[in-house]
Amino acid sequence: MPIREFARAKVNLTLRVLGRRPDGYHELESLVTFAELHDVVALQPGTSGSVAVTGPFAQYIGGENLLVRALNVLRDVAPGLALGAVRLEKNLPVAAGIGGGSADAAALLRAVRRANPEHTGAVDWMGIAEKLGADVPVCLLDAPALMTGKGERIAPVARLPGAAAVLVNPGVPLATAQVFEKLAAGVLSAGDRTQPQALRIADLDGLVGYMRGAGNDLEDPARRLLPEIGAVKAALGAEPGCLFAAMSGSGPTCFGVFSDQHAAKRAAQAIAASHPNWWVAGTVLAGRS
Repeated sequence: MPIREFARAKVNLTLRVLGRRPDGYHELESLVTFAELHDVVALQPGTSGSVAVTGPFAQYIGGENLLVRALNVLRDVAPGLALGAVRLEKNLPVAAGIGGGSADAAALLRAVRRANPEHTGAVDWMGIAEKLGADVPVCLLDAPALMTGKGERIAPVARLPGAAAVLVNPGVPLATAQVFEKLAAGVLSAGDRTQPQALRIADLDGLVGYMRGAGNDLEDPARRLLPEIGAVKAALGAEPGCLFAAMSGSGPTCFGVFSDQHAAKRAAQAIAASHPNWWVAGTVLAGRS
């Protein structure tokens, strides 16, 4: 039987870019949670290490699939692990700011960890995740967290309310590198680093206030590259019951947090009807009590 793992959509509720580091990376601070929406990664242990992709967004994966790279890194770093063939059901948009490729890679790491219980404690899973990309460590955790550094320092959130939400993508990919190139970020000194802090948000009003205060520093440069983001955000914000709307990650996907699931469902239906070329999905964002 294959080992199946859900690769849930990552939603950056906030994203502050504190500056560009001497190593070329940007110093970030981001409150991250995960939606119920997901890709599916299935590992068939003991078979050839091939990667097959199906699903509505399979054809949009360009360049090297991160799952192929993940298998190669696992072979190099931990050659004793039993691997196998991988099948990805790609349900989430590509280059969308919701960590699709990173979540897929993280789901594969969790599947390999389950397939090799005798090696669980001997393998640096977070170290492998960091080699694969800045978002892969938090996706490996797959739970609400405050992410700092370039993404490698993660502090689980002590308390965070769950929320009804709608995710909307205008149907146009946007490369993260392009957005960072458009961002005018100052240079940080080598010793100027953030550290993840324990974060506790008691209720939905507190979460909305926190998101309003922190914002997403990548939204303005992303909107200059892709003005449709403004239309997506405005459509979410105009729906009854929307408490807050913003862009996730480097975009172009935007999310709206709603007062309840009924309002979110109604909003998703209305936006989908008005914009049939957009990807629109009602969902629930994970919390922690």
